[in-house]
Amino acid sequence: MGLSHLRDIFRDDTQWRAFMATAAFSARVLVSMSIALFLAFSFQLQSPMSSVTTVMIVANPAVGALVSKSIWRMIGTVIGAIISVALMAAFVQSPILYIMALSVTVGLACMAATFLRLFRAYAAVLTGYTIVIIAAPAFGDPDGVFLSALSRLSAVVVGIVTTAAVFMVTSPRRSDPLLEQIRTMFGDTVRYVLSRHDGEATAMTDATFHARRAGLLARIGSLSDAVEYAATDNYDISVRHREIRAGLARLSGIVASYHPHAVIACGPAHGSASPLDDPPADGLIADLMRALLQRVEAMPLAEGCADGCLRIAQTREALLERAEGTPSPRQLLFLDDARDLLSRLEHALRDLAHRGGNDRSLRLRPFMEWPTALRNGARGALTTLLAGLTWYVLHWTAGPMMMLYVVAASSLLSTAPSASRASGLLAGGTALGVPAGLLCHLFVLPRIDGYPLLCLSLGLFLLPGIWLQFNPRLGIGAFGYSVFSTIMLQINNPIHYNDISLMNEWMAILMGCCMLVLSFRVILPPNHRLDGARLVASLSRSVQRLALGRASFQGQWIIWENLQLQKVARLAMRLSFCAPAPVRNLYVDAALAAISLGRLVERLRRLANSADTPAPERRDVAAALAAFGSLTRNPLATAQALRDICARAGGGQALTTLPPRRMEAVACMEQAERIIADIPNFLDRNGPIQWSDDYPRAREFLSAAQSGAPAP
Repeated sequence: MGLSHLRDIFRDDTQWRAFMATAAFSARVLVSMSIALFLAFSFQLQSPMSSVTTVMIVANPAVGALVSKSIWRMIGTVIGAIISVALMAAFVQSPILYIMALSVTVGLACMAATFLRLFRAYAAVLTGYTIVIIAAPAFGDPDGVFLSALSRLSAVVVGIVTTAAVFMVTSPRRSDPLLEQIRTMFGDTVRYVLSRHDGEATAMTDATFHARRAGLLARIGSLSDAVEYAATDNYDISVRHREIRAGLARLSGIVASYHPHAVIACGPAHGSASPLDDPPADGLIADLMRALLQRVEAMPLAEGCADGCLRIAQTREALLERAEGTPSPRQLLFLDDARDLLSRLEHALRDLAHRGGNDRSLRLRPFMEWPTALRNGARGALTTLLAGLTWYVLHWTAGPMMMLYVVAASSLLSTAPSASRASGLLAGGTALGVPAGLLCHLFVLPRIDGYPLLCLSLGLFLLPGIWLQFNPRLGIGAFGYSVFSTIMLQINNPIHYNDISLMNEWMAILMGCCMLVLSFRVILPPNHRLDGARLVASLSRSVQRLALGRASFQGQWIIWENLQLQKVARLAMRLSFCAPAPVRNLYVDAALAAISLGRLVERLRRLANSADTPAPERRDVAAALAAFGSLTRNPLATAQALRDICARAGGGQALTTLPPRRMEAVACMEQAERIIADIPNFLDRNGPIQWSDDYPRAREFLSAAQSGAPAP
């Protein structure tokens, strides 16, 4: 198997490029580690391995990510040093109070690490981690805490500066590859829309459709993060990164628009055999997408933007002409959706193509998941308290090492999507560092008589962890091995070999691993179903608040939509742990339908606030929005109210004979009513996912919702 995989690497270009990228990254990390350790020894720092630990933490293949990570790591280190000195000064005579205060501080750091995005979270991680690593040498001599803080800061600075210098010298920082990825992403989104309108959708299975949609959304999210990283050290990206991220967010919204509950994705009305019910605009949309694909493949987005926007505008006008002569209400709803889709596509193209769009001041907000943050904070505080009390009661000389590990590991786990799942992998990777450290101290370090051999030996022992850091399954364990092995090796200045001290500290690390898993998986285990239920309820409430005018998104729809898409991504992850794939797909479809419902609500709000909307239509729209007050209590009542308003507004006339504003309002209300009738149990705060796990019908999930029946 191993030889076969090795042969595939040499035969397959994609695998070969991935192999070379990993090899280049590992080489740069080893060079950074060697230089940082040499400088730490040259500067006579008390703990030279701290600089190596810093290299292991901040290293990243993307230079922008490395710079961002380094900056926030420095900020967290400074904050942690200040808090460490303050805690030691306040509780120098009260060890129990010190441990309790430290537990609370670490809990708050874990909460902040859960909330913050990307490498900003490392500021919170390093705040808690630095408190212990500075205080640990000062436990026996509190007066030396200030010198310990300066030594720690010196080692961190050496590691950060060295790593940044090596990666910036050896990595080209050009915007071309990233802009090419953006162009590819736009083309893939256009290709996805084309597949929904040229007949491919009918041949695509549900599993294929959901996998393709989830893959596109994940890629767009990763590319948005890459843009934010690149903005740190690339001027071309930095002056445009908000517009680019807004454009990518719009692409996410376009991809998310295609779900079974959307008119534009459903095609003809269910059960209808009349050709008049077939959406007549499929051919127009498909032709437009093919034309856009040709431009995207032939030239950069900036060059093809003007022609692309012109073609989109022409197609939109053609859709308007079709709407004037459309005999079918279903077709009219389809055309209304299609026009809205094209408007979003045009905005996305302008944002991604060049600077100067309307979204240059846009600030997308991260979703704050308070229950998860509180749980991670409680886990971090509990783990720190357990380790601190164990050290205090047993008077264990290796207690500071145990506390150092549990605080650092708890803070790092708080940045993971699923902390409980990652805790076992991180603890396992750390535990592997113990036998590796034993082999190093028994057979390697005693035979070393100079820095070159020391550097070579460390590189050999750390290479497996460095190489596997970006493996999807083993990454967190490899990260734990590479980071915490540098702590366990005890290479100081000068080196003192003490087998008893080494075994003592290794036992402390292993006990810390046990405490970590105990806190994150046993004492405070995850409840993925409950987390999913909270996200579902949050989506429903967000739509309701939007309708009632209580949502705050600065008048920019993309902010609201991006927040909801973040909830959908987390919902899919939570349900992947507790529900089969078909059920997870049903919930994701319903969640995306709720976002589409929110878009219809926003369009109704614009109509209600527009001076061009006549007073009768404005009253009908206001009544429709007020009907959403019962959305989370009785969704079917909201659907019935919208149906009644549509009947009253239409006055018995055909939809196509109504005035333009009234026709648009009725089209939005009819689509909203259709979506609510499709997913009442999802929107209901007493829906199946909200029920207790042991309730007999709790496992039915959306079965009642799919049939349109009310929740029992």
